Amino acid sequence: MKTIVVFVTTLDGKITKWGDPHVMRWSSPEDQKYFRKIWNESPLIIMGSSTFDFDPIKPSPNSLLVIMTKNPAKYKQYEVAGQLEFSDEFPAALTERFHSKGYDQMLVVGGPHIATSFFRAGLVDELWLTLEPKIFGKGGNFVVEDELDVNLKLISIEKINDRGTIIAKYAVV
Repeated sequence: MKTIVVFVTTLDGKITKWGDPHVMRWSSPEDQKYFRKIWNESPLIIMGSSTFDFDPIKPSPNSLLVIMTKNPAKYKQYEVAGQLEFSDEFPAALTERFHSKGYDQMLVVGGPHIATSFFRAGLVDELWLTLEPKIFGKGGNFVVEDELDVNLKLISIEKINDRGTIIAKYAVV
């Protein structure tokens, strides 16, 4: 099963504006359209509970959204069978469970703790980054401070607007 980590970042590597996770939609309209497209096309999406808590996603019959949390019982009222579930599994167990169910791709869309845990476990196959031509100086990164050493190889690059927003796709090597 292919695991793809997806983020939008500034040129200085920030995913939140000045560290405020409540400033959500700072990316370009073109990136937001691209993200909706890949979200709608993915049958399996993984997200952390902090991201979900900030902006609870409504379930969709077209995909399964799995929220990783240390406390799945806290979210029981949100669960929708086959559409939205909450799990305390580690990335390797989660990946194995869905691989055994026949899924061939999984999008990991947020947040940094979840992305870092998948990178740390060596489970990421590709990293898809939207690079917005902005510099925030202060803000969160798409991985948390940890000792990682991940080598990447560029798969493709696409300019999506006149301002220079770029979608870069990398394979983990």
